[in-house]
Amino acid sequence: MTAPGFDELLGAVRRAFVDGTGAPAATAVRPLDPTEARRVLGDHVAVAVTDRAVLADLVPGREVTGAIAVTGDGQDALVYTSGEVGGTPSAVAAAVEAATAHLAGTVRRLRGEAAVLDALHSTGRELTAQLDIDRIVQDATDAATRATGAEFGAFFYNLIDELGESYTLYTISGVPREAFERFPMPRNTEVFAPTFDGDGTVRSPDITRDPRFGKNAPHHGMPDGHLPVCSYLAVSVISPTTGEVLGGFFFGHSRPGRFTARHEYLAEGIAAYSAIALDNARLYERERNLASELSRSMLPVAPATPGLDVVTRYLPAATGSKVGGDWFDVIRLPSGSTAFVIGDVVGHGVTAATVMGQVRTAIRCYALLELPPSEVLRNVSALTGGLFGESFVTCFYAVHSPGDGTLTYANAGHLPAILVLPDGKPEEIGEALAQPLGVGSEFPQRSTGFPPGTDLVLYTDGLVESRTRDLTLGVDWLLAGIPGVLAAAAPGTAWDKLVEELTHGRHDDDIALIHVRHRGEDGA
Repeated sequence: MTAPGFDELLGAVRRAFVDGTGAPAATAVRPLDPTEARRVLGDHVAVAVTDRAVLADLVPGREVTGAIAVTGDGQDALVYTSGEVGGTPSAVAAAVEAATAHLAGTVRRLRGEAAVLDALHSTGRELTAQLDIDRIVQDATDAATRATGAEFGAFFYNLIDELGESYTLYTISGVPREAFERFPMPRNTEVFAPTFDGDGTVRSPDITRDPRFGKNAPHHGMPDGHLPVCSYLAVSVISPTTGEVLGGFFFGHSRPGRFTARHEYLAEGIAAYSAIALDNARLYERERNLASELSRSMLPVAPATPGLDVVTRYLPAATGSKVGGDWFDVIRLPSGSTAFVIGDVVGHGVTAATVMGQVRTAIRCYALLELPPSEVLRNVSALTGGLFGESFVTCFYAVHSPGDGTLTYANAGHLPAILVLPDGKPEEIGEALAQPLGVGSEFPQRSTGFPPGTDLVLYTDGLVESRTRDLTLGVDWLLAGIPGVLAAAAPGTAWDKLVEELTHGRHDDDIALIHVRHRGEDGA
């Protein structure tokens, strides 16, 4: 494969060889490969390769940059370019030199274009990998402002009021945000309307002389104190899926003629990537909010329970792409006992939330029949077996019976509960008693005393496990933090603080939590 522009080099040499009448004398011009060059060179100082190691071997002591073989009238002629052209015809040397210079310029131009495309694609990859809308728009504004050489750039959301005008400044780059505080937002005037309507890019070498600018009251022209804007460039951001105009990028420079066709191309490219990223982020937010609201709507408000203080928490994932299927339940039973349930559907999104709702309903039904914990889990497992596909469900089910002061529990593959007896240290109970629901068929149950002053904590793995922290370490930290919660005057506030300490506000899975404290009052 020859380098770009090499055919021009061969053509220049062909045209340089002419006979006495000026007619072309060369009937064929071709490059030589290294093997052929060595075979035919003889005493000629000529090469047809660009490999510097081969050139040094063929023409020792000479700075040879390239060579060509020329065939005409049955004879071979070998010409070359170097610092010493020797007996090579000056016309050939000049032609080769001119063609080589043109080739070098072409290569530089192609490399420059490749660098621009690489930078644009790199920006696109970074933008489309984001799901946070604020960061997408700010990063895009910064990148486009740099790429266009603008003194400042801004992105305005396309929010339409009853007058059909766009108002909201979202991000700015290159100048402080305060620079726009005293001035109205862009209105659907002749200058701004094409951007907010998606009618095309607007580029002006001097916007103050543009007949579309400054016609509308109250600002006929640039307002006093406004950033000086002469060169102007505005690009729409249009959703590729819906065709909706999401907003527009606006760039300004105080000097005229600063924005070229290349700047326009770069701004449009970044705007296109921004539109894809914003579409992805909006879909992500929509699904995440749907699953989160579905999960919240299925979670109960813990009922008042005689003799017990109950604190519950449900926190949807703060990071990651989808919420999970964690849930809790507190069920008053006809006999006066209270059932406490914590569970986790393995998986994320609307499907996990839907499965969670089905399992929670099934557990409530069997619980109200006053079945023992082992029977509740066995029946639910049999009912739901095969319904979850690749997923499964873990669940810890415990019943407090105030009459005999006991806590009876069974565990279907869930994390153990934490029991704190009066004046005792936190201990784990119910570890690895059985397989998850839908998988296991036998769920052994255990009983322990639950006298006044005892605390029970049920939780899901989002509280103690993350991508950067081992589950065992997270459980150890939780056990170490529980005494502080028990000593607090406001357990709910103390739990909020402990959850923040354990997760640093960046839990990538849902968190569900129940804390039960036996007060020993109200006849319990």
